[in-house]
Amino acid sequence: MRDPQPGGRSAASNFAPSMPGNSFGQLFRLTSFGESHGAAIGGMIDGCPAGLKLDLAAVQNELDRRRPGSTPLGTSRSESDTVEFLSGVLNDVTLGTPIGFVILNGDAKSGDYDHLKDLYRPSHADLTWEQKFGVRDHRGGGRSSARETACRVVGGAIARQLLALEGTRVNAYVGQVGDIRSELAYTEMDLASVWESDVRSADPVAARSMTALIEQVRGEGDSIGGSVSCVVRGAPAGLGEPVFDKLHADLGKAMLGINAVKGFEVGSGSAAASMRGSQHNDAFAANGTGGIGTLTNRSGGIQGGISNGEDIFFVVSFKPPATIARAQHTVDREGREVTLEAKGRHDPCVVPRAVPIVEAMTCLVLADHLLRQRISRI
Repeated sequence: MRDPQPGGRSAASNFAPSMPGNSFGQLFRLTSFGESHGAAIGGMIDGCPAGLKLDLAAVQNELDRRRPGSTPLGTSRSESDTVEFLSGVLNDVTLGTPIGFVILNGDAKSGDYDHLKDLYRPSHADLTWEQKFGVRDHRGGGRSSARETACRVVGGAIARQLLALEGTRVNAYVGQVGDIRSELAYTEMDLASVWESDVRSADPVAARSMTALIEQVRGEGDSIGGSVSCVVRGAPAGLGEPVFDKLHADLGKAMLGINAVKGFEVGSGSAAASMRGSQHNDAFAANGTGGIGTLTNRSGGIQGGISNGEDIFFVVSFKPPATIARAQHTVDREGREVTLEAKGRHDPCVVPRAVPIVEAMTCLVLADHLLRQRISRI
């Protein structure tokens, strides 16, 4: 096998690199493990306070919203994604010790990927993974598969229940598929209706067009991108650090760490580049409850890297899935040109199944910063 990395490792290197970066958060910390076609995926949540009464059925419900087969617009892979808690919980109450959990893989069809052993799929992590580690798991992408995000949903579901004690609510929805965009503001939507829609949109008119477009693209053997919008209501003011750990920076890291994400915009986002200060500034005013609020919210609820008590709003952009049912040009390990015809089960558009993942990562960030805020002042 030819080393895919020009020059290979130096002669002084006697071992391949290991894989750091499997943990997220500082005080509320999630570590995940497992591959798409391994025996199981799972994780450990460290730093969750003791005495939190958990609704474990609600945790499973969030997993059910993400699992393969949860929407007819996604992959045909069918996993129950039943989570089993191994430690840290007694009689549905957290003990303050690490919360270990596991999700068994049941519907892996590894043989669908045998033809990829020596090929590099366009726009996938195959080549870069091998360049870094010298070896890769070709079965469904291994650990680079979005299957790993089920672990994030478990962690986020527990974080959500911690945030609920503060009155903080997190809701995401599909705002765009291809060139079809909802024109409704989130304040005009019934966000509880998101889960009644196959495409996970709270705009019934746009949802019909989005669904038709995804079905059309699937029929053409192609894929398409889109965006997920997220709103956080009831987040307390003061979350986030003013320098390196700004709240929007940590939210951006969380979102950009989700598979297929290409962009993150908070508040006015890139539109701010064409505005003047007089147009963009959020004027302060008494909010009628003895506090101070803003008359507009172009900042997206975050100013100076710190939450200001207004709604936090951001948009996450996803690229089209790289695996498509069309012949694509690529090369093998020897650099020989090959025509790739993909097999297996894949999403023509990832955004419907990404909605609970965006919510989960948001909850993880907010729970971590909530705990950090509690120890930052008397």
